[in-house]
Amino acid sequence: MFRKIGVIAKTEDERVRKTLAALTAHLHQRGTPFVLDSACAQILPQAELPIADRDALGAECDLVVVVGGDGTLLGAARSLVGQDVRLLGINLGRLGFLTDISRHEMTDQLDGVLAGQFQEEERFLLRAALMRNGQEMMYDDAFNDVVVHKWRVARLITLDTYVDGTFVNTQRSDGLIVSTPTGSTAYALSGGGPILHPALKAIVLVPICPHTLSNRPIVVDANSRVEIVVTKGQDTSAQLTCDGQTELELADGDRVLVTRRERGIRLIHPAGHDYFATLRTKLHWGKEL
Repeated sequence: MFRKIGVIAKTEDERVRKTLAALTAHLHQRGTPFVLDSACAQILPQAELPIADRDALGAECDLVVVVGGDGTLLGAARSLVGQDVRLLGINLGRLGFLTDISRHEMTDQLDGVLAGQFQEEERFLLRAALMRNGQEMMYDDAFNDVVVHKWRVARLITLDTYVDGTFVNTQRSDGLIVSTPTGSTAYALSGGGPILHPALKAIVLVPICPHTLSNRPIVVDANSRVEIVVTKGQDTSAQLTCDGQTELELADGDRVLVTRRERGIRLIHPAGHDYFATLRTKLHWGKEL
């Protein structure tokens, strides 16, 4: 079914070592070709396992198993977007909306996936471009969310928001989250945003602690062009953050353009995966208090 398996793991977590050792031993026993990301190969330095850098891993493999939490999978997705590769997550984190296989069921679930018993879905990413004085300073991708937010001081920032060139509002707040359906169960949810089903082609804009309480989340089409302008004339302490993994200081008058990325990510789930069951489990819906 899959010609070669890539393995990416969280490198800062001691629990990864046992799980990674069990995973590679199982793949070796099966005779399944695999290669480790060069960074996570340092976790098992004595094993003399095949390794590759991230670009080569994405080019050689058609399935990548990610060992860690949702943050590890987010990083893997951002680095592999544009490659024709599927991602499968082994959960060692807390919630695990994306990494939905527990380490205790890892070998059985993996055998099922390798036998073709799985569900596949494609999820889109966002691309954020920072414009300063009419010039593009940088761009980055986000699987969960693009966030313009205050930092360093406990002071509101002022942002102007446009969708497809049409003015939406001016808000004074702690910031604004622009989230994919994938990210709707992350930072956007804690900010009071709605949960978007992963199949939806939509983006949600969630204000962070807005000064005007009537300022509510807005859901727009996924192909919308969202523009966030840091208002001039204020002592701004604002940052642009993508998936909580990249940060860039913003200046007065900076414009952040957020659009849907053309290529998406293909996620693999075990057979019988139920998104609503995941929500019930992770968010403790229906449990007596």
